Amino acid sequence: MLRIIDARTREPVDAAPARRSLTRVQVHASGSDPTDLRVLLVGDLLVRTLELGGTPVWALLTGGTREAELRAQAATLGVRPFEDSPDVGAGLGESQVVHVAAEGGAAPDGVRIAVAPVEPGPPDPSAPAGPVRPDSADPADPAGPVRPDSADPADPADPVEPVRPDSADPAGPVRPDPADPAVLRLALLTRHHSAPLRLETAGLDDARATLARWRAAVARWARQPSRPVPDGVRERLREAWEDDLDVPRVLDVLRQVETEPDLADGARFETYAYADRLLALDLTRDLGSPS
Repeated sequence: MLRIIDARTREPVDAAPARRSLTRVQVHASGSDPTDLRVLLVGDLLVRTLELGGTPVWALLTGGTREAELRAQAATLGVRPFEDSPDVGAGLGESQVVHVAAEGGAAPDGVRIAVAPVEPGPPDPSAPAGPVRPDSADPADPAGPVRPDSADPADPADPVEPVRPDSADPAGPVRPDPADPAVLRLALLTRHHSAPLRLETAGLDDARATLARWRAAVARWARQPSRPVPDGVRERLREAWEDDLDVPRVLDVLRQVETEPDLADGARFETYAYADRLLALDLTRDLGSPS
């Protein structure tokens, strides 16, 4: 049974008090910045976990002015569609309503998951530091360097703004890699949703390498006779994701399965395919590819 930490009381509660009764998952995202994307991803994980446990779910999104952009980014990351959220009240037959919102964000009273922010990473050294300014005058010149297209170079209302690529978000540009959007999804899953997350180049590179290694291994294991997911492994996976959506612990279980010497390759394959019902990392993508 999935238990989550209610952000209002800091106490664990059942996400679905009645397993076969409807649970409404309502995500609240006011924009489309990296934290909003993480909020919607946590909502997606909640829906997938409830469904794996046999609970029917009604998934809704209450968005802001950039909802279309947020939906587009989320779809690229494998987040399943959420319905538009009208002004929904109680009395629709749900046994539970779970709100998912950013820490400090607005949400109605009720059981609530608070998602920690995506924090800004260090500046990208490859990004341009500012506009190109030709042949500056004497640096000591109080009028400052000559800048094109300026009515008055000394005008304080005409600052030189650094060029930042493709985003004004405080956390910097976070865009899915068109070649493999799952890289960003995995990077966002590596820390528990209650902990702030800093997206850096090294973390994305590590996620990319992990996905490449796991997909190659899954394709190799698939050539061996299938074996069921070992009961102990299945139990550890479910204990992890049913403990306040502890996805980093799920990833740790997969790392253990990857190197466990006594497991048959067919069991490794089935374990990764089973866990990917939650993770949605397309781990079986390379099946049939030449080794």
